[in-house]
Amino acid sequence: MAFYEHVFVARPDISPQQVEALVEDITKIIEDENGKVGKTEYWGLRNLAYPINKVRKGHYSLMNLNAPASAVQELERRLRINDDIMRHMTIRVEELSDEPSAIIARKDRDDRRKRD
Repeated sequence: MAFYEHVFVARPDISPQQVEALVEDITKIIEDENGKVGKTEYWGLRNLAYPINKVRKGHYSLMNLNAPASAVQELERRLRINDDIMRHMTIRVEELSDEPSAIIARKDRDDRRKRD
């Protein structure tokens, strides 16, 4: 099995609870194909780099996957069908990191500055 980082952007008009439901659906897809999901991070409602169908924001989420290629193919097939997902990207990596991503680390650092 290979290691993957998977990021998806969901429509802004759904709630964070619905994004969590999407993460659970993705986890179920991967586990049904004999894969495992490592850490998951919800990055929140963020501005997009460019508008997609006149939409300027989206819910971002990151997932670490340890899965066979067939599981990733099935995941991407189902995400193309899902209307709540605007964009997704899966990248194969050499190893998975348990540390927080750069987005979360920067958010924590900014929160600490506001408290001081």
